[in-house]
Amino acid sequence: RILYPMKRVGPRGSGKFERTTWNEVLDVFATQIRKALVEGRRTEVMYHVGRPGHDGYMDRVLQRWGVDGHNSHTNVCSGAARLGYALWSGADRPAPDHEHSKFMLLLSSHLETGHYFNPHAQRIIEGKMKGGKLAVCDIRLSNTASMADYWLAPRPGTEALMLLGFAHVLMRDGLVDWKFVEDWVDWRAYQRARGRSVDFASFRDDLARDYAEATPDRVAEACGLEASTIENVAREIGKAGAKFASHVWRNSAAGNEGGWAVARNLQFVSVLVGAVGS
Repeated sequence: RILYPMKRVGPRGSGKFERTTWNEVLDVFATQIRKALVEGRRTEVMYHVGRPGHDGYMDRVLQRWGVDGHNSHTNVCSGAARLGYALWSGADRPAPDHEHSKFMLLLSSHLETGHYFNPHAQRIIEGKMKGGKLAVCDIRLSNTASMADYWLAPRPGTEALMLLGFAHVLMRDGLVDWKFVEDWVDWRAYQRARGRSVDFASFRDDLARDYAEATPDRVAEACGLEASTIENVAREIGKAGAKFASHVWRNSAAGNEGGWAVARNLQFVSVLVGAVGS
């Protein structure tokens, strides 16, 4: 473990470093960063960290500097998914209760696939042992998918539409927890933004019409899935209701343009069945 700031004193790659002081570190870097900011060279400043653990502090600093230069493992892992969640709920990640769920839906490379999420894998298996069912959405027949009741391998980049197909079936088949939606969704602003009647009965009808095109047949054709699979998984989600647990991370969201919509649509499905904070 490096206990003190170290300064390279030999050629790059030589491994020759000597101990320095924090005062020198701050003077050197602060001077260079300030010069770049004063001279309007903001694109030359980048902050890189392996895995962020600063609770957003550095993001605020960079925004104050006018710098769009935050780079980390998160960019290619969870960044886009976090955005989709935050747009819905203000928080950038849910905490699904796999152990007590009746139906679990995992998208792409999942939490329990990672190198420090073993407890998630344990909770998922405990959920299955209690009778819960598992659906895994992954182009690979991963270790997790091999344990699933449903393996969904849609064409990469179509996962957001697949989720809208689930939402369509939930509304079509009367599987929505409308009391939860009425209490916790800002449906009034949704209606006003579209110049519609601001009453809940109208909202229910309007929402169904908004997603009328996401039929199982259309979604199946675009995603490369069977329409019956869309129907069956959606009904499993509806039957589970508040005991539906789900999550998306990594390639579905981070590996596709507009991948934030995957997390956003997944949260939409979760909200429709009241599976938020449950």
